[in-house]
Amino acid sequence: MLLLHGHPRTAATWHRVAPLLVDAGYTVICPDLRGYGASSKPPTTHDHAPYSKRAMAADMSRLLGRLGHEDAAVVGHDRGSYVAFRMAMDTPHLVSRLAVLDSVPIGEALARCNARFAAEWWHWFFFAQPEVPERVILADPDAWYRGSIDQMGPEAYAEFHRAIHDPATVGAMVEDYRAGLGVDRAHDDADQAAGRRLTCPTLVLWSSRDDMEKLYGDPLTVWRTWANDLSGGVIDSGHHMAEEAPGQLAEALRGFLGPLVDA
Repeated sequence: MLLLHGHPRTAATWHRVAPLLVDAGYTVICPDLRGYGASSKPPTTHDHAPYSKRAMAADMSRLLGRLGHEDAAVVGHDRGSYVAFRMAMDTPHLVSRLAVLDSVPIGEALARCNARFAAEWWHWFFFAQPEVPERVILADPDAWYRGSIDQMGPEAYAEFHRAIHDPATVGAMVEDYRAGLGVDRAHDDADQAAGRRLTCPTLVLWSSRDDMEKLYGDPLTVWRTWANDLSGGVIDSGHHMAEEAPGQLAEALRGFLGPLVDA
């Protein structure tokens, strides 16, 4: 099972969920995404393609091969869900099942952008601006990101704290968003125009105290345009469900992924 974190977290965000899944018999891989945490931060280009979800998904595909796995169930939260989705679209033979947490595809989100989306998700458009986001964030990273030791746990918080104070990491994290508004949307739109769909069973989970339902109503209605074998539901949590409701999340994943392994 490959677990992919969101912004501005690192792989440590899964530290309460991963042991529960290991105890259930799964092999669990928790990497830092390209640009995040301790992962590499390659130079960008004018189109931000080095930080596209396609590039990040290719990283994960190579990682699976390097570790000797022919395929995996892929779980992504927040920005990590876009990488998981892109991996399932580009290399379906590597993704046996897909779970996306607190998201709809980038192209779908932008196609539905209205005043509410712009007011609540304004950071998407701020992060896409040149140079300014990095300067603003690095002026006071703790005030900007407001991480909680109690919520995250001391070790995960320490890793997060190092990341948000590293100029290279902050620059790479906003590159993720710059790619999102351009090349990532183009990839989603091209798939949709070509009628390409997910070929694996897909689980969609969203947090009850986040804004997914306010923005999209039932998120499953959005995902039905992409997936035939679709299920989902709500986790009683704020946005960072792996930290706030690890037991519920692990139970939901076990229920979805159970037939994959002999525990």
